Amino acid sequence: MLDYASLSALAAVIREGSFERAARALHVTPSAISQRIRQLEEKVGCALVIRGQPCLATEAGQRLCHHVDRVRLLEQELHAALPNIGDGDGARVALPIAVSADSLATWLGPVIAAYGASAPVLMEVTVDDQDHTGDWLRSGAVLAAVTGSSRAAAGCDITALGSMRYVAAASPLFMERFFAGGVDAASLAQAPSLVFNAKDGLQEQWVQRLCGEHVALPRHCLPSPQAFVIAALAGMGWGMHAEALVAPHLAAGTLVEVVPGTPLDVPLYWQAARAASTLLSGFSRAVLDAARTSLQLN
Repeated sequence: MLDYASLSALAAVIREGSFERAARALHVTPSAISQRIRQLEEKVGCALVIRGQPCLATEAGQRLCHHVDRVRLLEQELHAALPNIGDGDGARVALPIAVSADSLATWLGPVIAAYGASAPVLMEVTVDDQDHTGDWLRSGAVLAAVTGSSRAAAGCDITALGSMRYVAAASPLFMERFFAGGVDAASLAQAPSLVFNAKDGLQEQWVQRLCGEHVALPRHCLPSPQAFVIAALAGMGWGMHAEALVAPHLAAGTLVEVVPGTPLDVPLYWQAARAASTLLSGFSRAVLDAARTSLQLN
C-alpha cells in the first residue's frame, strides 16, 4: 500500500520545484519532505526526484505524480458527493493537460479559462507540438492532451476533434522581395521561414506538398504563435499561421497567402485518461463542444 503522505510530498516537490517550497506548501519542515521522499524511493526501489533548480521528476516519479493527480480528482468528487465523510479541505485539485501553442492561442484558451474559473481545479497546462503532446500522456505527466496522433495512449479514450487550418502567409513587401518571380523550390530555399521550434514540421510539410520535394528552408525560431504574426507583419519571414490568428490581417491585406488557396489542415484528437473523474469528464465535454464550433470538420 502506498503512503499518500509521501506521495503528496513528491507531488509538491515537483509542482513547487524545490524541497523548501514544497515544505512551505504542506506546512512541514524541509527535512520531513526529504524523509518522505527517501522512504518512498526506498519502497519503490528507484530514484523519483532529480535534485536541481528546479527539481524534476524521473520517469517513475512522473508516473507516481500522475497517480496522485488521479486520486485527488477522485477524492474531490467523493467529498462533493458525500460531504459528511470529513477530511475535505475544499482545496482545488490539479488538472494537468498538454496542448499545442496554436490551440491554446485560439480555440482552446477560452475553454481552459472558463473551466478553471468555474470548477474546483488548478489547470496545469504544458505546451508542446501536437505531434509530441502524446508523449506527456504516455509518461504519466498529464491526464489529457490535444494530440496530432490518432493512436490512443494506453489507458486513454480518444475522440477526433476536427482539423486546425493553417495558411502560409507573409507580408506584401516580403512577397515582392523573395517571391517576385514565383514560389518554387529555388525561391523557398532563399526566403526565411518562421518555425515554432525544432519539432515544428508544418512549413516543411506544406513545401513538400507544394513542390513535391524536400527543400532546405532557412528558419527563424520563434516559440509563440503571436510572435509569428508580429514577425510576418514586419517582413521577417513567411510561416504557417493558424488561420484564426491571421484572418483579420488577410482581410486587411497586411498579410497575404504565399500561394493562394493552399491551406494545410492538421487533424487533432482529444485523449483523456479513462475513468479519471467527473471533473476531467466535464472538461473533456467543454473541449469537444468548443472544437465542434471552432475546427474544420475532418
